[in-house]
Amino acid sequence: MGSYIELNDTLQITTEQGFPAELDLEKHKENPITAEEFKGRIFEFKNKKNLRIYHSAPCRVFLVHNIDGKWLYWGHCLMLEQTIHSESKTTSGKFKIIKIYSPDYQKLITENETSEGCNYFE
Repeated sequence: MGSYIELNDTLQITTEQGFPAELDLEKHKENPITAEEFKGRIFEFKNKKNLRIYHSAPCRVFLVHNIDGKWLYWGHCLMLEQTIHSESKTTSGKFKIIKIYSPDYQKLITENETSEGCNYFE
């Protein structure tokens, strides 16, 4: 017998899993996006592989876009709901965006916090 549940402080998802399409790097570099633009909005993610528990509000979770296996840090979100799906061994949930990094800081944190080979800027 055994069980496996991951504890996460990072919501790292693909566009298909629900990463907000409005967060576009090129647009962000031209005219920085702020968390204020998402005030009151709730986003959903789905089909995150494995059984996971994320830090719950009021603790922040890092928001990371997974682009073809490369990680791009965007900021912080608050996890509002989490559902573990035992049969499919996936996790889904709802979150709100509370902080968006400046383009310069976004590049720095991505370069310094990703595992080797996962840095979007490499």
